[in-house]
Amino acid sequence: MWSGLDAVDWAALEHNYGSAEDVPGLLRRCAGPDPDDADDAASELLNLLFHQGGWVCSGASAALPFVLRLAAAPQVPGRRALLEFVALLAAEAGQVEARFLDPGWAPAWERSLPEVLGLLGDPEPEIRRAAADVLGACGSPGELVLPGLLRCWEAESDPATRLDLVLSLGQAALRAPTGGRGTEVVGLLHGLLGDPQAQIRLAAVHALAPVDPGLPARRLDLVLAAVRDPSVELWLRTSSIQTGVLGVHGWTAGLLPGPAPDFTLGLLADHHDDEQRIAALARAGSLLSQWNSPTAALLPRLAARLDDPAPEARFRATELMACLGPAATAYADEIATLLPDAAARTTRTRETVGEAALWALARMNDPRCLPGLIEAIAGARSGFASASAHYPASDLHSVGLPTLAEVLGYLPDHAEHLVPPICGQLHTGADERVLDRLCEVLADWGPAAKAAVPQLIGLLEEDRTWTAAAKALAGIGRAGNGARGLLLSRATAAGPQRELAAWAYWRVGGGPEPALEALGRAAAEREHPHPVLRKLADLGPHAAPHADRLRALTAHGDLWTRVEAAHALWAATGDTEVAVPVLTAAVRDLAPGSYRPVMLPAVNHLARLGRAARPAALLLRDVAAYDQRLRCDGGWRGFAQDEDIRAAVGELLSASGLAT
Repeated sequence: MWSGLDAVDWAALEHNYGSAEDVPGLLRRCAGPDPDDADDAASELLNLLFHQGGWVCSGASAALPFVLRLAAAPQVPGRRALLEFVALLAAEAGQVEARFLDPGWAPAWERSLPEVLGLLGDPEPEIRRAAADVLGACGSPGELVLPGLLRCWEAESDPATRLDLVLSLGQAALRAPTGGRGTEVVGLLHGLLGDPQAQIRLAAVHALAPVDPGLPARRLDLVLAAVRDPSVELWLRTSSIQTGVLGVHGWTAGLLPGPAPDFTLGLLADHHDDEQRIAALARAGSLLSQWNSPTAALLPRLAARLDDPAPEARFRATELMACLGPAATAYADEIATLLPDAAARTTRTRETVGEAALWALARMNDPRCLPGLIEAIAGARSGFASASAHYPASDLHSVGLPTLAEVLGYLPDHAEHLVPPICGQLHTGADERVLDRLCEVLADWGPAAKAAVPQLIGLLEEDRTWTAAAKALAGIGRAGNGARGLLLSRATAAGPQRELAAWAYWRVGGGPEPALEALGRAAAEREHPHPVLRKLADLGPHAAPHADRLRALTAHGDLWTRVEAAHALWAATGDTEVAVPVLTAAVRDLAPGSYRPVMLPAVNHLARLGRAARPAALLLRDVAAYDQRLRCDGGWRGFAQDEDIRAAVGELLSASGLAT
């Protein structure tokens, strides 16, 4: 097994973490008597030689023949894992640019291919499956691998191995030259569309889809029957897919891209198996998180799951209703019946169905959420998130609840009922994070939160709590004018938050001078001053003395700074000749459907410019017709981003005279 191992100059080779001199020891440990240690060694090899992919290192090329010898030895405990490692390397070698592929890989693979083909005859089904997966993933032409795969297919009786073979045959048939066997394989795969086994039929659809992309839609009945069949669990045993219901739903959905809801509607049909219904809701979340148009078709199916016997299904259905928010208000009554539902998920935070219902009703501005939220404000046990979470936008929907403060942010119309319990939590001994978040809510509610002013003034007197209170008072505005004296004293004292105090002093009705001095200095000194510029814009024409600095900042390297500088310049001087081009440039990528967070304030600023912003409005006039969601985050936040930017564009069109 180790012939030639010591002849390799491993120290001269490299892997993801430097010299490959540690590879021989790991290879030997993979064959050791301790299965746990052998598994650890195999995992370390994967990390060193593959890690996250992106290149094929010289250490991998040199290790390949020894890894395959290990995989062929019956006494080696991690044979399958080692072959799966080889499959990753082989697939990566076919995808990376030539400059990221070690020159030694191609000859090493060519020499090793017969050994991989030989493993198709291994006594263990899991090794035959893994070998088939390697041959499907590799870049060797079909004429070299199809004969061996076909012989194995004819002899194979293991159900899971047959699935891997179908997929590998489909992949290999795409790699010319095929030596005439490609046509034979395509004919075989078409014949398998009528196989008695549901998962073989599904595998054939996957294998044929690259050359016939319309096949999955034409045979949707076949596809749905297979993914909803109990035998779908067979994919867990495969080497290529290794997943059950949820994963197979997602994998197969990839054959049907775009907004068409037919596949998801089929998945959402009633099913006796909890896992199937939960997986169907996951697929609905993925589709809805990417597209707007399926909403009308999917909403009734989501509503049908609100009384599902499985708590996870009820939670997911309700959470999706929350994500859709205003679009789902027709089902508010059904959601309200779930408020007492204390069934919890099996997650770390143990979110309940009732909490998801609170969130959904809050998104709909429905007052039936108020009693439960008042209890949560008072400190009742809650499954709401302990911190704001941002998930990347993807084709998977991230399921979860926001923070309590984020929920409350949707309810300024109900401030009369919510401010008193919030005030009960605004005291100098409160947890600092809780205090900050609740004060942010009050700031967002603006004048509607004026009943909190006395409590906030009390917080201004304490060094630990005054900044949170100042932000809230600034948002509330002139109703907080009783805080002017305390804010002015903070604004004129030395400290890192002087500009906050000075700005809040202006917002509650004080004079502009402290804010002009503090904000102007901060704008000049800070590398990324956009938060300061946002405050400076509030001073309007009072900020005109800073016009030259603001004009210069419209050319800053940071986009956020350019956007806020352009708005502040317009607010101070009325200058639209500079502001409009800068703000329009910030939203230009929104026209083809790309969204970044800076675009929302940029569009809002443009709307304030009225008809002068017409060039931007003309650029964005078709945004409302886009089906794809405009978002950069996943989970509920992506839905909210889409709603907010569309509403802002609507305001811009109206302000510029282009509303239809």
